[in-house]
Amino acid sequence: MKYVFKTPDLGEGTTQAEIVEWRVKPGDFVREDQPLADLMTDKATVEISSPVHGTIVSLHGAPGETMAVGSELVVFDIAGDGPAEGSATRENMSTAAAARDEAPLSAETRDAPPPVAPVIERPEPAPTPQSVQAFATRTPGEKPVASPAVRREAAERGIALAFVPGTGPGGRILRDDLDAFVAAKGGTANNGASAARRNDGGEEIKIIGLRRKIAERMQDAKRRIPHIAYVEEIDVTALEDFRDHLNGRHAAARGKLSLLPFLMRAMVRSLAKFPEVNAHFDDAAGIVRRYAAVHIGVATQTTSGLVVPVVRHAEALDIWESAREIARLASAARDGKVTREELTGSTITISSLGALGGVMSTPVINSPEVAIVGVNKIVERPVVLRGQIVVRKMMNLSSSFDHRIIDGWDAASFIQEIKAGLEQPALLFMPEPR
Repeated sequence: MKYVFKTPDLGEGTTQAEIVEWRVKPGDFVREDQPLADLMTDKATVEISSPVHGTIVSLHGAPGETMAVGSELVVFDIAGDGPAEGSATRENMSTAAAARDEAPLSAETRDAPPPVAPVIERPEPAPTPQSVQAFATRTPGEKPVASPAVRREAAERGIALAFVPGTGPGGRILRDDLDAFVAAKGGTANNGASAARRNDGGEEIKIIGLRRKIAERMQDAKRRIPHIAYVEEIDVTALEDFRDHLNGRHAAARGKLSLLPFLMRAMVRSLAKFPEVNAHFDDAAGIVRRYAAVHIGVATQTTSGLVVPVVRHAEALDIWESAREIARLASAARDGKVTREELTGSTITISSLGALGGVMSTPVINSPEVAIVGVNKIVERPVVLRGQIVVRKMMNLSSSFDHRIIDGWDAASFIQEIKAGLEQPALLFMPEPR
C-alpha cells in the first residue's frame, strides 16, 4: 500500500518550506518518528520525522527547493493495515517540531546553514609506490634524462631531477616518476624548494537553506536601510582591572565574567536615555515601535555557523545573571539545542568577533532593528594620558544605525554614553539621578 506524506503546516501562518537536507533516500526502510528531512521556514529549521513504518518509494524536491504546504513530500510503501493513501496532518503525523514549540531547533533566519558538499570530481590518489632508490638507473654524476615538459613540471614542483630515478627507456624520467618520488618522500619534494604546483580545479556550492535566507536578509537590509557607521575608541584599562578583580574573588562561586555583561549593562543604561535606539522600524507601515524591555541579541559562533540567541530583559539582570544567561544560550546554540523563542524578538544586537575583532568593522543592521553595536578586540598600545605617554588597554566599538530613524548626533551620543560607563565602571552600578 502506498502512503503519501505531504509537506506539513509548520505553524505561524507558513505557507511553504524549503528543503534543507534529506536524511533518507529511496529504498530505505524507515520507522515511525525516524528523521526524514530538515525543512526551513522564515523562523527556523525544523526536523521532520516519519509518520509511519515503511519503505521510501520516492522523495519530492531537492535540497534548496521550496515546497508548498500540502504538496507531496514523501511516498511510502507500507505493509499491513496502514492508513489510507493521503496526506499526513499534524494530528496524525509524528514530526519533531511541527507542533512542539519547545523542541530544539537548529537555527533561525540569522543562523548559519548546514554544510553543503562541494560539487567537484577529485582524482583518485596515486597508489603508494614501493621504496625507490636514488640513481637507480644512473651512475653518480650522470645527467638525468627527461623531456622538456617533465623538466618544467619538476621545476614547478620544486623537484631536483638528479635525485629522481627514471623508469623510462634508457633511464628517462617520466611524469609518473615525479609522482612516485614525491610520494616516497612523504608527499613533499626533499630539496628545500617549494612543492607548489598549479591548481586549475574549482567547486560550485549551491547556496540553500539558512545560508540563503541570511544572504537574502542581508541584501534586503543593505538595500533598504541607509546605514550610518560610527566608530569610537574606549579605554577599558579600569574595566579590565575591575573584571579581573571580580573574577579573582567570585569566579568559583558565581561564574567567570567576560566583557559582554558589562557592555550589556552599559547599553541598558544608555538606552534609557536614548529609547529611539531600542526600537523596530516597520517601514511598510511607517511605524517605529520603541520598547521598554531590552532584549539583546548576542552573535555566537558555532561549528555550524553564526547564530544570534537573545538575552531577554537585560534591564532586569545583574552582571552575573547576564553572564550566566550568555553562557547558557551560547552552550545551547553550539549544541544545536537553542529554541525558536530564544532566537527571536531581539530589540538591539551585539556583534563581536572576540579575539579576531580587528580594528573596526561595519556590522549590518538586523532588520527591523535600528542599531547594532560591534565589538572589536582589546589591544595594549601607547596613548597620551594627562600629558604622559602610557600603555593602556584600548578597544573600539564599531556600530551601525538606521539613518532614517537615528540621526548622527543621537548615534554618537548613544555610544558616548556607553563609553562613559565602560571607562568608569563604577557608573554601571550607581543609580541614575531622578
